[in-house]
Amino acid sequence: MATKRVLLAALFFIALGGFMLHYRIHPVWVLDKATGSLLFSGTNLLSNLFPLVDVVVVTLLFAFRRTAAYGFLLNGLIVIYGTIFMAHFSIAALWGKSAPISAWLVKSLLADIFILWGDFLVGKALYDAHLRG
Repeated sequence: MATKRVLLAALFFIALGGFMLHYRIHPVWVLDKATGSLLFSGTNLLSNLFPLVDVVVVTLLFAFRRTAAYGFLLNGLIVIYGTIFMAHFSIAALWGKSAPISAWLVKSLLADIFILWGDFLVGKALYDAHLRG
């Protein structure tokens, strides 16, 4: 029982950290330098949607044995979409530049993708713990 709580807490904190990083990088309210006013960014809101769903919905689904399978499914979908979006962004940002391999590793979102997959593996361990009883 304690293992499930620890895994649930780990899943929550990884997701919360991901959401906080997304919110810092893609703020919903953006300062317009020309006018000095705050503007709403719908695109940035969408960028924060998956991490917010991960924090709230996936954590709640994993909290109960009956809904853990749905949490595992939703967590997996978020990881797949997040991997695709972040890999696409990295490739688009670095493509056509004469950047060495080290730049592709350091300046890309590869580290963020690894964290995302760590979130998935914690969810997998939690799902397995629910199956064992």
